[in-house]
Amino acid sequence: MDTSFSAEELAFRDEVRAFFDKAYDAELEARLNNPDPEVFPLAIVEWQKRLHAQGWIAPGWPEAVGGTGWNATQSFIYETERAARGIRDVLPFGLKMVGPVIYTFGTDEQKERFLPKILASDEWWCQGYSEPGSGSDLASLKTRAVRDGDDYIINGAKIWTSYAQFADWIFCLVRTSNEGKKQAGISFLLIDMKSPGIKVNPIVSIDDHHSLNEVEFNDVRVPVANLIGEENKGWTYAKALLAHERTAIADVADTTRWVRMVKEYAATEVNGGKRLIDDPLFQKRVSDVEIELMALEFTELRVLASVAKGGAPGAESSLLKIKGTELQQASQELLMDVAAHYQGVRPGAPGPEELGHEFGTRAFKKYMYGRAATIYGGSNEVQRNIIAKAVLGL
Repeated sequence: MDTSFSAEELAFRDEVRAFFDKAYDAELEARLNNPDPEVFPLAIVEWQKRLHAQGWIAPGWPEAVGGTGWNATQSFIYETERAARGIRDVLPFGLKMVGPVIYTFGTDEQKERFLPKILASDEWWCQGYSEPGSGSDLASLKTRAVRDGDDYIINGAKIWTSYAQFADWIFCLVRTSNEGKKQAGISFLLIDMKSPGIKVNPIVSIDDHHSLNEVEFNDVRVPVANLIGEENKGWTYAKALLAHERTAIADVADTTRWVRMVKEYAATEVNGGKRLIDDPLFQKRVSDVEIELMALEFTELRVLASVAKGGAPGAESSLLKIKGTELQQASQELLMDVAAHYQGVRPGAPGPEELGHEFGTRAFKKYMYGRAATIYGGSNEVQRNIIAKAVLGL
């Protein structure tokens, strides 16, 4: 594999850097890092609209439906430059999850109605997959959709729904039949969050942040026209979406940045009279993560190259998800160790909000929320079962 960039690719990298220099200013960055519900939602939409105006909002989409037309190397360069600057990625639910499902399986009317607004960030989406008591076993879902003329009537609940408090639409897996295998009776619906009968209950996670929610459906009427594909075939569409989600969850570029930060901070942290970065055991831990991260990066590039040629992520997405989330957690643990005593300092506690290290609180929050990485998107145990069945034939 030739890992050097061509002159054209270097010119593209310079173009990406110039765009970030111009479009991602300090004022926008401050608002994107502000968890205030009156600030963050407007800031992320503004950033995505700037990307849309540049034509760079959907690198993974086919050019015919509004994608960039980038090859795998260009996508890699963009992601690397974005992460290196600590620039927040786009919200995945519309652009990386339901968008590909709509342009692949949706009707012409659905494509015309939803895709332009997803690209322009005029509508915010959330994901309705997990349910109370179901965990990663999506096939056991109980949210029910009963046909009533030209509508479905929805009853049930979804949980761990990220940013449902801001969302305009939710894409949901619902049960439309109890006959046959569990997977055979599931349908994929697009639901307006303003529909009567929807209630959003906030969940404050262990990092003291409100991004998660429970969404209740009580006799919610949804037009049959909002059904993606065929009734009872939703499991097929859900698997396609999850493959895209798991590929994105690998998050190689951002983890690379966090490892770099670990090394930078460890170079100034003193441990037993020496710099922490000079400790042989610490060096080994960092090196182990870097080596595995490099291997994962090449795996991700192969998957991106396949997708760019018209393919779709397969069992490789499960491999990316497993190793990617494990390396995220490993980098978060390293940063917590560098922060040492100061990682326990929390906002609102008596005394200074940040003590000793400016990254202490961020390290703590990143670590705490990161415990869920090996669970969301389908737990890593489920991913291993997928690999065993699809690759090893077990």
